[in-house]
Amino acid sequence: MRGVEPLWHNAPVPAFGGVDARLLVVGLAPGLNGASRTGRPFTGDYAGDLLYATLQRFGFAEGDYGKSPDDGLRLVDCRITNAVRCVPPENKPTTAEIAACRPFLEAEIAALPTLRAILALGLIAHNAVLTAFGERRSRWPFAHGARHPLPNGLLLADSYHCSRYNTNTGRLTEAMFQEVFQGLRRYLDEAD
Repeated sequence: MRGVEPLWHNAPVPAFGGVDARLLVVGLAPGLNGASRTGRPFTGDYAGDLLYATLQRFGFAEGDYGKSPDDGLRLVDCRITNAVRCVPPENKPTTAEIAACRPFLEAEIAALPTLRAILALGLIAHNAVLTAFGERRSRWPFAHGARHPLPNGLLLADSYHCSRYNTNTGRLTEAMFQEVFQGLRRYLDEAD
């Protein structure tokens, strides 16, 4: 693992996007060479390349993604955060780290008055969202492409994380990822 770079962000990474968003994307944690460097979720690493291109394709982002927080990219009706706010050792957050960051996720969700859907990128994000709502995980099992209408009126959608590992191994393809967003776009458009 690299040491702390003096010109990098190297701090908890705040959410990105407006508080008027109807879609909240919840990732795992900031990437060591991505968000920890840039200070913006999914910015500067491969996962961001796929995520932001997909958001643009389905109208959730506009502008140019230049892997920098000052690239001019703007989210539309979407906000992005992580279950864990700081870079975890070896990109594997501990149970204690996830629990310590839960109040931040709860506050993030509570601050979105028009929220309609949450997309959890991976099992850890999925479980963090359910725990934030006080829901039993066994009642809402994670599965790529699953959509869970929660008792609080929100839709929890699941996708495998858009990491390079998942795409290189074929666990997640671009088409699979786009299918999840296509369903969310349709869901939100029908909610209008």
